[in-house]
Amino acid sequence: MESNKTRGSGPQTVYGKIRQEILTMALKPGSALDEVSLSDRFGMSRTPVREALLRLAADGLVTTLPNRNTVVAAIDFAALPAYFDALTLMYRATTRAGAMRRDPDAIAKIRKHQRDFTNAVEKQDAFAMIEANRDFHVAIAELGGNPYYTAFFARLLDEGRRILRLYYSSFDDRLPRQYVDEHEEIITAIEAGDIDLCDRLAAEHASQIVRQIQDYIARDLQRPIDFAAA
Repeated sequence: MESNKTRGSGPQTVYGKIRQEILTMALKPGSALDEVSLSDRFGMSRTPVREALLRLAADGLVTTLPNRNTVVAAIDFAALPAYFDALTLMYRATTRAGAMRRDPDAIAKIRKHQRDFTNAVEKQDAFAMIEANRDFHVAIAELGGNPYYTAFFARLLDEGRRILRLYYSSFDDRLPRQYVDEHEEIITAIEAGDIDLCDRLAAEHASQIVRQIQDYIARDLQRPIDFAAA
């Protein structure tokens, strides 16, 4: 008989691994997620696999079709304007809140994630860039001290990983140095406690990211996407 720990860890293991593969585009939109195959892959019964798929469905990352087959959810490009509005708002709110607190230990954590991001940009490692960028902004949200902001912003950043992956691939993962410099300016403004400057920098940072992704979509999504190249 499985222990409570084993029963709890099974779904979490499956959920965490599949979620990572979806967000990094290792599993492409529309990919089938068969319970039997996943059970064989993870060496466990179908019950924890089913629980994991239900969690992924609640996250909007998988979809159950009318025939009851489960597939990786499509990227909803029509919903992007609303997504970008929410993303921009959270960039501004969390960065402003961070400037109000300026905790040295939290800022040290932010700088650590910035170093990771800079190294990933220099190595042109798209997956590491996306991960470090997410951790950088979540650390700023954590500094702000509002757990609701942090949870919501983290989910928005996670949902945007697939879009960022496609975008980075559009210029061979050579991310402009501008992103690194803008992060540095944000850190400096937080350390100075300049709330208005943080608001402006965060808004500008979000705006240029949104603008470039919109340009990419308008330019490159007129033709079929080669997900295998992403």
